[in-house]
Amino acid sequence: MSDVKNEFVKPIVVLTVICLVISAALAFTNQKTASIIKAAEVQKADEAKKDVLPDGDSFTEVKAKSLPSTVTAVYKAKNDAGYVFALTAKGYGGDMTLMCGVDKSGAVTGCETLSHNETQGLGSKTALPDFSGRFTGKTSADIDSVETISGATISSKAYKNAIKDALSAFGSVKEAA
Repeated sequence: MSDVKNEFVKPIVVLTVICLVISAALAFTNQKTASIIKAAEVQKADEAKKDVLPDGDSFTEVKAKSLPSTVTAVYKAKNDAGYVFALTAKGYGGDMTLMCGVDKSGAVTGCETLSHNETQGLGSKTALPDFSGRFTGKTSADIDSVETISGATISSKAYKNAIKDALSAFGSVKEAA
């Protein structure tokens, strides 16, 4: 009986205790760093707003109804320079989180990718300035002229459609203001 206890029960108890200690350490670490991570995400989003709408000074969130599903939030520049749209698009690798600035005349002032899980070297090209810069100056009338990335059609179409949705939401938000 003693051999069974040493061979089977003791290792199980030791591994269980190790797992409990490690789990408690991870939970503690997560609890302590969650607010720091959240603050870093908010700061990154604030910086992205200023990057995509350079003429905007500070931003207030606008509550709007009947927006496209890709539009997760709308921010208006306090100096009336335009709007910033937070977007989530479904790319090939999953969700892409984007910011798009639109000036008061309805032209895109900039786009930025905050996060994505696209394939490196293909879909990840949508996060590069070479692609996102294609949208600058475009309006809803000429957004279709932006070409997608060969080999990353799903990702770049999702990105492009999200920007189209931002321009559509701009029309709705502007009318409501």
